[in-house]
Amino acid sequence: MADGIPVTRIEVPLSRVNAIRAAVRAVTHLGDTADASRLVRADDATAFLEFLSDPVVHAPIYTLPRPLTEASVRAFIADHMAQHAAGEGMLFMRDDPHGRILGYSDIQVWPHWAAGELGGALHPSLHHQGKGTRGAEQSFAWMFETLHLDVICETASLENKPTHRMLDALGFTRKGQVESMRPDGTPRASLVWEITQTDWFRLHPA
Repeated sequence: MADGIPVTRIEVPLSRVNAIRAAVRAVTHLGDTADASRLVRADDATAFLEFLSDPVVHAPIYTLPRPLTEASVRAFIADHMAQHAAGEGMLFMRDDPHGRILGYSDIQVWPHWAAGELGGALHPSLHHQGKGTRGAEQSFAWMFETLHLDVICETASLENKPTHRMLDALGFTRKGQVESMRPDGTPRASLVWEITQTDWFRLHPA
């Protein structure tokens, strides 16, 4: 997690803080479609590790545990289950009928600022089909609508040009650069983008 995000920090009343926490705790799926991603469970650790072990999946993502082991993945899942109980985060996965993980989403929420961040990855077999951008667009709209957020903040490494293009195209505003810290304590320079709820729905009307 980067210390400098979100950039926009406007404290909201306690009633809104509590409403956002309650909204997070009430979530079981990311969306309401039949194939919506579900919350990750403790018994998903082995399959999740297999999914994350591909460098194409894990290399661009600074929030994942290092090294990736079954124990570290179990701890990662347990931490997100605690975040969900506190109303501050969620970890989702989508799998196929055979149990193969097709993607995951990691949502961080700052209730006192009505802000959130979305991370995650798709299975490499789904890359270069536009599914990542469509999924991100749907997830951002869901975060504003379901979690009642005012702003979404996103980060990407300096080299992650596809994410740069996606966030720019979706209407996010560049907010500079911060130093993100990986779980093992090593730093990563990250660019930052933000978009407000008002701007999102102006640019992406239902």
